[in-house]
Formats: sequence, C-alpha cells, structure tokens
Amino acid sequence: MVQNGIHLVALLGAVLAVAALGRVLARALRMPTVIGEIALSILLGPVLLAGLGRSLFTAVLPPDVTGVLKQVGEAGLVLFLVGVVHHLDRGAGGWRGRALGRISAGAFVVPLLTGLAFAGWVLWLAPADVRGTAPAVALVLMLAVAMSVTAVPVLARILEERSDLGRASGLSMMASVLIDTPAWLLLTVALGLAAGGLGGVWLAFATIGAGGLIALAGHRLLGSAPVTGFASGRPRTTALLLAAVTLAAGTAVHSLGLTAIFGAFLVGVMVPRTEAWSRIVTLVSRVGRAFVPVFFVVAGATLSTSGVSGFPWAAVALATVLGVLGKVGGGYAGARWGGEDAVTSLRVGVLVNTRGLTEIVVLQIGFAAGLLTPGLFVALLVMALTTTALTGPLLDLITRRAGAAREEVPL
Repeated sequence: MVQNGIHLVALLGAVLAVAALGRVLARALRMPTVIGEIALSILLGPVLLAGLGRSLFTAVLPPDVTGVLKQVGEAGLVLFLVGVVHHLDRGAGGWRGRALGRISAGAFVVPLLTGLAFAGWVLWLAPADVRGTAPAVALVLMLAVAMSVTAVPVLARILEERSDLGRASGLSMMASVLIDTPAWLLLTVALGLAAGGLGGVWLAFATIGAGGLIALAGHRLLGSAPVTGFASGRPRTTALLLAAVTLAAGTAVHSLGLTAIFGAFLVGVMVPRTEAWSRIVTLVSRVGRAFVPVFFVVAGATLSTSGVSGFPWAAVALATVLGVLGKVGGGYAGARWGGEDAVTSLRVGVLVNTRGLTEIVVLQIGFAAGLLTPGLFVALLVMALTTTALTGPLLDLITRRAGAAREEVPL
C-alpha cells in the first residue's frame, strides 16, 4: 500500500514535469502553451512503451496505479471545467447580434457537414479496424461533433496573448460559446444511442433537465445573502466545499450514463457570477488545471495499449483537411454574411478553428464510450493538435498580408 502510494506520487511528479516541459517547448515555438502540454502528455505513454517494452511499461504504469491516475485526471478536468463554464458568457456586450448569429451558424453548420462527409468515408470506405463496431447513427453524430467544436479555454488563452485582432476576438469567442452548446447536446444524443438506443437518449435528456432544475435552485441558494456572506468570509473553505459538490455532481451524472463533464457544466452554471464567487471558482479551477495533464497521460497510455495496428494516414489527412475547410471556411463565410470585412472574417475563421482541449475531451469521451476506434482517435487527435497549432502562424500571416496591402494603397 505504501509502495503504491510512493509510486503514485512519483508518477504525478513526472507527469507535471512533462507538462511543464511541454509548455516551455510551446513557448519556444511560439505556439499556445496548451499544445505542448497536451502533445507531450499524450505521447508519454507511447514513448514509454516503445522505449521500455511492454513488461517494463506495465511495471512503470501498473493497472492499479493507472486506475488511480485516471480518477485523478478526471477529477482535475472536472474541477477545471467549472471555471471555464462559469466565465463562458463574459464580455458579450457590444457585438452585433446579426454578425454573431451568422458567424455561429457558419462555424457550426459547415463543420457539421464536413463531419458528415468524414463519417461517410469512415462508414463506407475506411478499413474495418478504423470503422469499428459502433452504431452507425451514434458514430455519425460523434464525428459531426468532433468536427464542429471549438476549444473555448484554449481560444481564451490565445486571445489573452494577442491584442492585434480587433473585432475578431470578441466575435470568435462568443460564437465559440454558442457553438459548443448544441455540440454538447449532440454528443449527449450520441452517447445515449451508444448506451441504450432511444431509451438512453431519453434518460440523458431527463438527466440534463433534472440537473438544470437543481442548478437553478442551487443558483438561488448560493446567491442568498447568508451563503454569499459565508463564501466571502471563508473563501478557501467554500472552495473546498464547492470542489466536493462538483465531484459529487460529476459522479452522479456519470452513474446515469453521461460523462462527468456535464456535472461540471451544471455546477459552473449554478454558481452566481459575482466577484466573490468568481474568486472561489478560480481557486477550484486552478487546482483542477494543475492535474489536467494527468488526464492526457492516461489517455495516451490507454491508446498505446489498445492495439493500433498502424498509423491511419488516410484518416489523418482527410480529417485535417475537412477540419480546416469546415471551420475556417464556415467562420469566414458566416462573418462575411454578417457584414464583416475580409480581414476580420479570415481572423474569425482561423480563431474558431482552434480545437485544443475541448476537442481532446470530446475524443476521450467518445473513445471511452466505444464510439471511436484507436485509429479514429489518433486521426482526430492529430487533426485537433494541427488545427490548434496553425492558429498563431495563420493569424501572423493574415496580419502581415493586411499590413502589406495597406502600404500598397496610394495616399
């Protein structure tokens, strides 16, 4: 027991060190730090397996310790996402409804269509080990969601580092928030179909409805004067209690057949958006964020032992091309439709093409539910990392082209 505890602590330290190295490398390459963190964390398992062999790999990552790591990683992810959800609707004022609505439509509907195209290839042309045995409708919905989501946390981090994007910053952020809501609902339907057909779908929506009512009641309770006063006076104690409530909500939702992520979503919605509560949520989210790399390490370790027969080159190429065309093209078309100029529209398209953390979470959920084969997981993972890594270079290219065009205009 003591030996397992020491082993677990050593692994946690190694995981956090790898994540820190990933952030350093990403900064050196002028990429979002989360890209390096995710990439190195996911690659840790396959690299260890290739370098140590299966017997030593099992000794380093034994099943009982890996099980605990999985719980730690999922708990960290749930706690982190509470903060993301809590701040989703900040800064919405001042943006024209027509432009925002049309950008959201373009950046969601067009990627959904590319997801359907990718699903058609998977169902009818892909090798059997890439297709898998998931129900066709559930798989189609899963792939459509994978193509349509945008990583709000990563996008927020990118926008913090860029002050040269003008209107594109606010438009892309708010459009991403609006996009992810129907995407998560479609994912719920896919999980319900995979778990129990239409009965699973009805159970999923009943769980969401009941959770929404509980969140509404909780919102009123937490916003009352006595509770707010307690939270303001004892922020650390309140943060600990909020973390416990979040983990309990995630466990309860998971027991009903949905992902624990929905528990985090409900708690994030439930907490009042006041200055005092925002500080408390930040404490909870910061602790969770520290352990998110563990989630990716376990995903990489699981993938490395799940039997990927070969690198799915065709699936990677097709997913990446369709992913870029769907998001950049859809975001650009929506922004132009909404009356934005060409430069702003291009920036919006590139920004909503950022998938990062949200995409990896969606893929891991689909993989754990048996909807995605290891080959599809790898293909969509590479697509997610590639599209996110392209964000910075493409924005720089647009800025340089826009500056050159202004210089060519005669005075």
